[in-house]
Amino acid sequence: MPAALPDFDSTAFRSALGRFATGVTVVTAMGPDGRPIGLTVSSFNSVSLAPPLVLWSLSLTSGSLPILDAASHYAVNVLAADQLEVAKRFATRGNATDRFAQFPWRPGGNGAPLLEGCTAWFECYNRSRYREGDHCIFVGEVERCGHTDAMPLVFHAGGFDLTPQRSRKTPAS
Repeated sequence: MPAALPDFDSTAFRSALGRFATGVTVVTAMGPDGRPIGLTVSSFNSVSLAPPLVLWSLSLTSGSLPILDAASHYAVNVLAADQLEVAKRFATRGNATDRFAQFPWRPGGNGAPLLEGCTAWFECYNRSRYREGDHCIFVGEVERCGHTDAMPLVFHAGGFDLTPQRSRKTPAS
């Protein structure tokens, strides 16, 4: 039996999805011309621990899609709470390579740019891609990763959650 027709419009659906808080990432890769490319992505999630897999999605209308689709590797940079300007800059439309001009980065082990100051990073082999609806779902096999103790930047209800965050560490039992 096929799915029933939705009983809501796209505005209601987007609003409901916005109630789920997400971290904010910048996905980066090296283009075929050797220049870095990157964009802000909030659709990031873990898939598997063995093998280590993560996923993220990108609109089929994104100008960056052909480059990221063809890239053998990419990095997912999880932004820290103090990196709001990074998130905004990499979310702007236009030339995706110019976004790197004002933010320090270094090449990762697979060549994909790693942004300085992130709370976590995942260097991925571009394992598979699936076209579903109006997005492409990328599944990356994590080759290297790391993290700091910095709190993450959070996106919720259509905006960045800049509420001061306290440590979520729990006492040892």
